[in-house]
Amino acid sequence: MRAKGRIIACFVGCLLSFCKGPENNTGVSKTEYEETRFPNANVNELELSEIPYPYLSAYGFFKGELAALIPQDNVYLYEPVSSLFTDYAYKSRFIWVPEGSKIRLIEGSEEGLMDFPEHSILIKNFYYPEDFRLPSGEKTIIETRLLIKKGGIWEAYPYVWNEDQTDAAYKVIGGEKEVSWKDEKGVLKKVDYIIPNKNQCKSCHNTHEKLEPIGVKAMHLNHSMPNASNDATQLEAWLKLGLLEKSSNLHKDWPGMVNASDRNQSLEDRARSYLDINCGHCHREEGPASTSGLFLTRMEKDPSRLGIFKTPVAAGFGAGNLTYDIVPGKPDASILLYRMRTSDVGAAMPEIGRAMPHEEGVELIRQWIESLPHP
Repeated sequence: MRAKGRIIACFVGCLLSFCKGPENNTGVSKTEYEETRFPNANVNELELSEIPYPYLSAYGFFKGELAALIPQDNVYLYEPVSSLFTDYAYKSRFIWVPEGSKIRLIEGSEEGLMDFPEHSILIKNFYYPEDFRLPSGEKTIIETRLLIKKGGIWEAYPYVWNEDQTDAAYKVIGGEKEVSWKDEKGVLKKVDYIIPNKNQCKSCHNTHEKLEPIGVKAMHLNHSMPNASNDATQLEAWLKLGLLEKSSNLHKDWPGMVNASDRNQSLEDRARSYLDINCGHCHREEGPASTSGLFLTRMEKDPSRLGIFKTPVAAGFGAGNLTYDIVPGKPDASILLYRMRTSDVGAAMPEIGRAMPHEEGVELIRQWIESLPHP
């Protein structure tokens, strides 16, 4: 059945649900849902004019049981070298581009910005393994966020998974879910995980007031995937797969992004990579935090713009009554670290996307500030 027909059937089911009430967080009763789910959907048969579909299964990104997240042959896994922190959630990311289309590296971009063909789709799943010591074991998927390029611009579509882990429903208003897990030391952790609403997506994915992807830049992908069978970078793999247009920029020496958790890398590279992926999408000249004058991209070289002995635009509560963004050698006197470790509304950074501080990230930036040359 083509997607257009599927969407009509599902829309009818959604209308009926207003009378019977939601079950399993899908917005329709279980019986109605089972009649309108799409186990045989094919991503190559998408009726793009009908997007957003009410259920994730309608897109046909994955094979078999949806929660297994096994991609179709033309849906490709990718992974930036360092990841944005989201309350310790694990993430799996996939990309699909229409057959015959290719991604193009933008000439002259210092970061390796990419021009994606019309109707490209980025798929990002957020989940928690029950036990972080067994990351491939039982898991709970919380949400799936889609970025879809339509009419030359990117649109965000959030999907919230049901309790049965059989599907995810399109939910514009976001939500909240209590999540628990055992960390790498076997300690039970809990968080009230916040699922952002559709409009909040632009809070981070914002370049020149337009919604843009964050992690799909050459500098984030210029490394091999974990457990890859060869040393080819993801850029080289995309070229071989026909996803990426051949370019003289392919083997450019992109800015030194590294895995911020890899202690074999230098402290400087780890800290700067962490700040770039977690803060640099806003704290840049093109981003919503440009008025702060604090720029945390990997390419920034000006010490003052990076925050060293820089006074904030707005002081007081949000700055913890501290004087400078970064005081070399004194992390506890630095506003940057204060805002990373607090959970107080109006002071915590980033403003959305986390309900708890990232302990390992805070410690990394603490060590980096301590290491900076100081008078």
